[in-house]
Amino acid sequence: MRVNIFAEDFLNLKYLGCGTAAKTLYRQLASMPDMEVSWNSRGRDFDIVHYHTFGPVSLMSRKYSKGIKILTAHVTPRLNEGGLAFSKYFTPYYPYSYRKFDHIITLVDWCRSEVREIAPFVPTTTIPNGVDRDYFKRDEGKRKSFRERYKIPDGGKVVLAVGQQTPRKGIYDFIELSKMHPEMHWVWVGGFPAGPFSKDRLKIEWMKKKCQDNVIFTGFVPDIAEAYSGADVFLMPSYSEMFVLVILEALSCGLPVVARGIPEFKEIFGGAVQFFNNVSEAGEQIADDESLKQYAPGSRDFTEQYDIKKVAQMHCNLYRELIES
Repeated sequence: MRVNIFAEDFLNLKYLGCGTAAKTLYRQLASMPDMEVSWNSRGRDFDIVHYHTFGPVSLMSRKYSKGIKILTAHVTPRLNEGGLAFSKYFTPYYPYSYRKFDHIITLVDWCRSEVREIAPFVPTTTIPNGVDRDYFKRDEGKRKSFRERYKIPDGGKVVLAVGQQTPRKGIYDFIELSKMHPEMHWVWVGGFPAGPFSKDRLKIEWMKKKCQDNVIFTGFVPDIAEAYSGADVFLMPSYSEMFVLVILEALSCGLPVVARGIPEFKEIFGGAVQFFNNVSEAGEQIADDESLKQYAPGSRDFTEQYDIKKVAQMHCNLYRELIES
């Protein structure tokens, strides 16, 4: 089976979560028997071309590539609100793009209705994101190096958040929590992959400069597992998501997770994480070490169902089904 995994990963786009998910899938598929897998190949002769983005380069590839064309719907118009400036101008582009594919993969079941509104005649299948549990695991050596790099003492409590620095991701709440709990170290990994299109970028940059010494904005880090290993609790204050990969990564590294109680998170992560409804509640949960200790032991076990090996096999099954039909 010849498969081309396609994701626009040039410039800052390579830092988007959909690119990370695509590369994780690509590496696992490439290790499986009877699979000939390419990454962003310019060739045309494939059985399956699996797209994870739908920008101009993807559109050009889709026009000239042979084979069955699949899109994983990592983003929908709902998620652009609070993340992209001028998001309303991008929304009309979705129906035009989505309807050009032969099949669409949704990450969660409830997203299928949203996708059907955009592309009512394109068949869908639900396959979640997968996590590389061999890579995402706690490492004491990485914990030490991360803390030394950012001058965090051994006994210091580190609250980690990973994502784009946008209102949708909850960065304002993150900054407010850092002021409420100056005794903790607050680390945000991630930047502005959308560049000038990132919502409130200038305002956020100004607020970051006003933060105290207990707050660190690392930008991109080459070994994200090092950041997870260096943390004590993972905070996910996002207001809306699809199937967020960073929570899986944090859980796989054995971290207790405190996340906003939005329906998306509750459906996927259930009792594996603690949920909050407001900033004060989040602060109380992060400060409650005894409660965090109760959640940490089951974190990694929860991610076994989303192991990339299992998720990659689900993709293989879909590919074969589509080819044979």
